[in-house]
Amino acid sequence: MGKLVVSLDGVVIKEVQITKDKTTLGRRPYNDIVIDNLAVSGEHAVLQMVGADVFIEDLNSTNGTYINGKAVKKQLLSHNDTVEIGKYKIKFMVEDGTDYEKTMIMKPGSRPPGPGAQPSGFGGSGFGSLGASTTPASIRVLNGAAAGREVALTKVVTTVGKPGVQVASITKRPGGYVLAHVEGALQPTVNGNPVVGETVHLKNGDVIELAGTQMQFVQA
Repeated sequence: MGKLVVSLDGVVIKEVQITKDKTTLGRRPYNDIVIDNLAVSGEHAVLQMVGADVFIEDLNSTNGTYINGKAVKKQLLSHNDTVEIGKYKIKFMVEDGTDYEKTMIMKPGSRPPGPGAQPSGFGGSGFGSLGASTTPASIRVLNGAAAGREVALTKVVTTVGKPGVQVASITKRPGGYVLAHVEGALQPTVNGNPVVGETVHLKNGDVIELAGTQMQFVQA
């Protein structure tokens, strides 16, 4: 299931689930997603769901539609793409349909011995995952009530954090794992340094902090 997170100046304004074949976006009140700003055209863009894919098409708007800084007419959206309309940023996220809770709750578990093992740990409450199995890597919680707990990153994309407060994603790529800021006014930090740019490559031993929780990235 796709979700749009609309933000202005780093502050999340609204979240919209994409459930219809066509979802319209614009300044006029009859749009599915209304952004009342003069930089946004009355009928600015439309999102079309084709199977599991979501396309965005600019409707000849005055100021254009941008994805990751590039002007587009029509484009397939990928997980973590940022649609820019005026000063507004709309993050596109792919979810697995799991309902998030407002706090992180983790079940006891340890890292599986190999990529074929079943994941244990951050279940479906605050930590949603999707995709296929990957090489062994995990996140170990360093503080709070869940300190010492570990979750295996056996999915292509794993989201971590507290929805509505601060959320980041960890994505498995051919070159390794990368961390990206998904939502929240504050950037997550890696080894005390705020995430700058789209993604940060994670190395064994890196300490991630978001929503007041410290987690260490562990890769075999």
